[in-house]
Amino acid sequence: MLQVGEICRKLGLNPQTLYFYERIELIPPPQRTESGYRLFSDKDVERLAFISRAKALGLSLDEIKDILTLKEGRSLTCHAMHKRLLKKLQEIEDNIRQLQGLRDELLPLVDRCSQQLENPDPNHECVVLEKVE
Repeated sequence: MLQVGEICRKLGLNPQTLYFYERIELIPPPQRTESGYRLFSDKDVERLAFISRAKALGLSLDEIKDILTLKEGRSLTCHAMHKRLLKKLQEIEDNIRQLQGLRDELLPLVDRCSQQLENPDPNHECVVLEKVE
């Protein structure tokens, strides 16, 4: 059993994050010592590690809660989860397309900067953002 400080060091979390997850019922209330300190089991640590990974991948806390509900076999159907995951996948693919579009716009600007830097003129203003004709 680990206390809040140990969990936070192990997973790189802020203690307030653990308290928040408990308040919104993303994690079950942990056991407590006679002094009132929270104690987390290995199962709690695994759940918190999953939440951290899922957040890092861009899932919202509601989406994570849905997945955990399905994982625990409570009330969320596979069909409903499949629909949610497909929606999330579409959002990720849309973000990738938008980022690729931005990359395509920035590459020519980087090339123009590189050309300007090869022949630097200290008195010449940067014209990279001016429209190329």
